[in-house]
Amino acid sequence: MRAAILHAVGNDKLEIRDDVTLAPVGPTDVRVRIKATGVCHSDLSAMSGVLPQPVPLVPGHEGSGEVVEVGEHVTSLQPGDHVVINWRPACQECDLCLGGQPYLCMKYVIEGFTKGNFRFGGDETTAFGMAGCGTWAEEIVVPWQGAIKIDPDVSWEAAALIGCGITTGVGAALNTARVRPGSTVAVIGCGGVGLSVIQGARVSGARMILAVDPLESKHELAKKVGATHAVTPEGVPDALNELTGGSGFDYGFEVVGKSATIQSAWQVTRQGGDVIVVGAGAMDDMVSISAFSLLFEGKNLLSSLYGEADVRHDFPYFAKLYKAGQLDLESMISARIRLADLNDAVEALRAGEVLRQIVLMD
Repeated sequence: MRAAILHAVGNDKLEIRDDVTLAPVGPTDVRVRIKATGVCHSDLSAMSGVLPQPVPLVPGHEGSGEVVEVGEHVTSLQPGDHVVINWRPACQECDLCLGGQPYLCMKYVIEGFTKGNFRFGGDETTAFGMAGCGTWAEEIVVPWQGAIKIDPDVSWEAAALIGCGITTGVGAALNTARVRPGSTVAVIGCGGVGLSVIQGARVSGARMILAVDPLESKHELAKKVGATHAVTPEGVPDALNELTGGSGFDYGFEVVGKSATIQSAWQVTRQGGDVIVVGAGAMDDMVSISAFSLLFEGKNLLSSLYGEADVRHDFPYFAKLYKAGQLDLESMISARIRLADLNDAVEALRAGEVLRQIVLMD
């Protein structure tokens, strides 16, 4: 089968190969034929080393597909099922899973660094899948918890978006912040996940949503999916005064993954408000907030990993919102491409002008 392979961290180019094979399906695994997969900023972070991953690596973690084989102990799925790939599968047995935080389960994260399910070349070199997935391949093998059944009426493209961008962003608003009806929201960063935060805030009933992004080309789309106002970072002080009288927003979402934008989110949030970090940043990018401010401004600094989702419930729920017209997923797709176009897609994402490019498998 075909797959895109990154041979070394920091490489600019992927090798698109057609001689890739898969490890056998284990008793608790499923094999999925990928139908659609997104090109997400986290894939760039994996390629650059910001998000550590083993190499050789098949990138890709946001995907949807059809189950083609299940292990002998798998009872929840069968061939023909439409599934969304869950890049953070939960063991459903540890204290975190049983305590309601399955998105923090580390079992399969750790396994992903030691177990590579791809093989290529004459010597059958092992390649790993990003986050244990590797959806930039025509087929993948994942634990059964990494494939969540979804309504077959949902398009492959929409299902793929639910697998990461939508769940991360909408979940940050609904699950982490629990945005209240009538509240005010600022969202810093209007890529695919930032637009999903905006949609989550809209669905929650926020009366005012400020979108902040240096690229004015993204402002119109931000308004289309729910933002009431949009500015560049330079326009934030004026917007803060005009929209909140200088007091700040109830919620400030950071969806970039940089210490500077985390501090910006802190600054635009009112006393007693919630600052939610959604962007995936680097381990050596340190955030500086004074101990005085942390206490006396009464703000809550929250992290939102994968939208704090329990994907067993949230994937199907977001699919229902999409089918009901509450989530606009079509507007977030900037291009539909083929697997052979991935290098061009990576360059386009680096340039910052595109939102979600979706690979449709031939």
